[in-house]
Amino acid sequence: MKQKKIIVIGSSNTDMVVKTSNFPKPGETVLGGEFLMNPGGKGANQAVAAARLGANVSFVGRVGNDLFGKEAVAHLQEEGIDVTHIEYDAKLSSGIALITVDQKAENTIVVASGANNALHVDDYSKLDALIDADAIVLMQLEIPLETVRQMAQYAKSRGALVVLNPAPAAELAADILQFVDIITPNEHEISTLTQTEVTDAETAGKAASLLAAKGPAIVLVTMGSKGVLLFQENNQHAFAAEKIVAVDTTAAGDVFNGAFVAFLSKGYSLHQAIALANHAAGISVTRNGAQSSAPFLHELSIDF
Repeated sequence: MKQKKIIVIGSSNTDMVVKTSNFPKPGETVLGGEFLMNPGGKGANQAVAAARLGANVSFVGRVGNDLFGKEAVAHLQEEGIDVTHIEYDAKLSSGIALITVDQKAENTIVVASGANNALHVDDYSKLDALIDADAIVLMQLEIPLETVRQMAQYAKSRGALVVLNPAPAAELAADILQFVDIITPNEHEISTLTQTEVTDAETAGKAASLLAAKGPAIVLVTMGSKGVLLFQENNQHAFAAEKIVAVDTTAAGDVFNGAFVAFLSKGYSLHQAIALANHAAGISVTRNGAQSSAPFLHELSIDF
């Protein structure tokens, strides 16, 4: 079976991470511990996660014409990702994310999007050779919603499979969701999308039903230690999370999404791709960093 191409359209940031025992309250200063600076951004994270699992990945994005942007592009190249569709912005800086991680491995993130906010595709003919029926297009919401809508519609018209990770949480109009084949919110994001509170598999299933009615044929709700819920054709299936000791959950969702499309591209079944993505995400939270936490193919136990 021919392996499908993966085209990740999304953000690239530089993550600046500080570890702390507790998050500061408003107006409070706390002394943190270790400081790390890593390549990040949901789009770039997902591209790296997929590439490390042997997928054929191209990245479509925008960075500033600065040191952060040049280093981000160089890093993606080192990971074996096609970067020919990344543009440099002459005016805006590259995206930056300020991240704090507490002793429970939970995190808070503030993003200055920079050039990511200027990611627009004015000439679709440049992507005609890239996006076709042999492609899986993966997007997130750290780029303009109008770009997400236009690219979802374009990819769908070209016969590609459209996967949307609706993160960070935002309300989405039907003119986006109607072009999405698979949507992968976490419990907080699906709560925003459906205006319902999601706390467990039962409430996740009800919310997934509401979301599927707006367009996506498949809804995957990622719930961290509570596992993953698949909703498809009015049926649902729960995948348990692996029992692990988390160190840093910063990019767990990104690793899940990148791994999920990677295994779909290789011809694995939907259930197999979800199980393997769950496994990859579990490995990632035992490590520090975003892209650096994504596992390689040889680190996964594949028994299908």
